[in-house]
This record gives sequence, C-alpha cells and structure tokens, in this order.
Amino acid sequence: MLTISAFARLAGLTPSALRFYDDCGVLTPARVDETTGYRYYREDQVERAVRLRELRAAGLPLAQVTTVLDGPSSEARAVLEAHRRRLREDFRAASAAVGRLLPGPVRVAGLDLASAVRQVAPAAGAPLDFVLIEADGDEVRVVATDRYRLALRVLQPVHGGTGRFVVSAGELAALGPRLARQDEVTLDGTTLPLLDQDFPDYRAVLDALPVPAQRVVVDRVALRDALPADRPAELVLGPDRLAVGGTVLPAVCGDELRIGFDPAVLGAALESGVGPDVLLEFAGPLQVARVRSADQGSFTTLVMPVALGTAGPGSPTAAPPAGR
Repeated sequence: MLTISAFARLAGLTPSALRFYDDCGVLTPARVDETTGYRYYREDQVERAVRLRELRAAGLPLAQVTTVLDGPSSEARAVLEAHRRRLREDFRAASAAVGRLLPGPVRVAGLDLASAVRQVAPAAGAPLDFVLIEADGDEVRVVATDRYRLALRVLQPVHGGTGRFVVSAGELAALGPRLARQDEVTLDGTTLPLLDQDFPDYRAVLDALPVPAQRVVVDRVALRDALPADRPAELVLGPDRLAVGGTVLPAVCGDELRIGFDPAVLGAALESGVGPDVLLEFAGPLQVARVRSADQGSFTTLVMPVALGTAGPGSPTAAPPAGR
C-alpha cells in the first residue's frame, strides 16, 4: 500500500486534491485507517489517477470525468469529442476578441503566403473556384475546396488581427511569385483581388471529423507514382506495408484496411505536399481521409474515398467534405 503522499507523487497530484476526489467519489482510497483516518492506495490505482489528472487539466467538468473513466467507451468518446468542440469554440471566440483589439491590418510573411497558395489553390474547383484567407488574431488559415477534397494551410501572422477574404483561386495563384518577393503582405483589398462570395463552413467539417483509427507514414512520391491512371486506386494497408495495385511500399502502419480513392484527387493531394514522406489518417473505408505533409504539420488535405469498383468522385460514397 502507498501512503497518500507517496501516491500523490506518482500520480502528479497533491494530497489535498486526492482528498477532494475521495470526497467526490471519483478516486477512492483502497483503505482508510479507522483510527488515524490515513488514506492508503494501491499501485494499480496510479493509472486511474493519472487519467483523472489529465482530464481535469483538459478542463473536463468533474461530473463528466466519471463517464470517461467508468462508462462505456462509446460514451467516453462522445463526451471527449463534445468537450473538444466546446474548447475550439471558446478558443475561436477568445482569439477573435483579441484580434479585434489589435490595431492595424493583418500581415503575413510573403514567402509563407505564396507557399500556402501553391499548396491550397489546386484544391479549388468549380463552382467553388476561390480561396478563403481567414485571420482570427493568432493564426491565418488559407482554405480551398472542390467539395471532394479540402485543403488547409495554417500560417502564423507577422501582425495579428481579424479578417475574412475570399479571392479567386486563379488570380491568387498568379500573384504567387510577386507575393514571394515581399517580406510582408498586408491582407486587404489593395493587395488581394477580393470577391463577394460565400465560402462553405469548413470549420463544421473539421469539427465533425471522426478520430483517426489508422495512421500511415509512407514515401509521398512513391505513393503518388504508384497510383493507377485509369481506375480507382485501391490502397491495402497491413503491418509495415501499403499496397497499391501490384506495388508494395514500405510504410509505418499497424492494422489492416482496404480503401479506395479517385487517383486524380489523391494524386493532387500528394503532389501539393512537402517533404519526402506523407502522413495518411483513416477513420474507416468510407470516412474522409486526411493527407498531411509529415514535414509540415500545418498543411492538411481532406480527401473523400470512393467505393471500389466505381468510376470516381461521383459515386454515392464520395460525399463532399464541405457544402455551400
């Protein structure tokens, strides 16, 4: 048995916190001495205490902690995902408030903006042939979608502030070389050819993404080159390998999965990446997949899978990641 002080050190909690959690019935000692009132804990209770500490550090209300610790895994996941959405909404509201208080326009490094445009603009497509540049004080997001893929690059501003700018994808791409030559670019109507267009609610899409069940790291160019040109690309994952048609690529992955993609859509996502490797995240064979540059975590493309044996994104399973 461990004394409350020894247990507190192992769990990263204070003795007073342990007494409070005992009173709340969340973490009960293994034994309480009837004479002295001293609390004693078993070593196998440390894991629960650590999880409790992490949940409280994440700001989860105590009333919901027991659901995560003791309830069914499906309920625990639902509680955590709902809490994450609340945290994101609170952060956005706070960031927007701070951004409105910062004097001056939003400014970003020209080379960073040009790089983001190069990566994101190819994901735009009719009728959504424009790019959103959105600033909330802490970061600037460059977003484009053609309803079957969604590309997002996050930049750190040189000077914060808030703003929402919709720009023609073609005109913005043409500005790329000029943007790259500028140390800083001010985001406003004098530097960007702004459009009066509504942009899909991409935040709702990101918030609704399921937790990935499988992550794969593979050679980005090798995967791109292995994609077929005339039929859906069938990716078959296994331990430390990814097979595409007759090509088997070494990969860092675990569980098995079979999933199909339109090769043009997946190939474009791979082409926009940076570095030799790509990180693929899958939630299931019919769930939207994330394609991330392993060397640039701020760039992500969402790609819808297709039902294997179909012609491409027009299939029933290729539902758009974002709508109007």
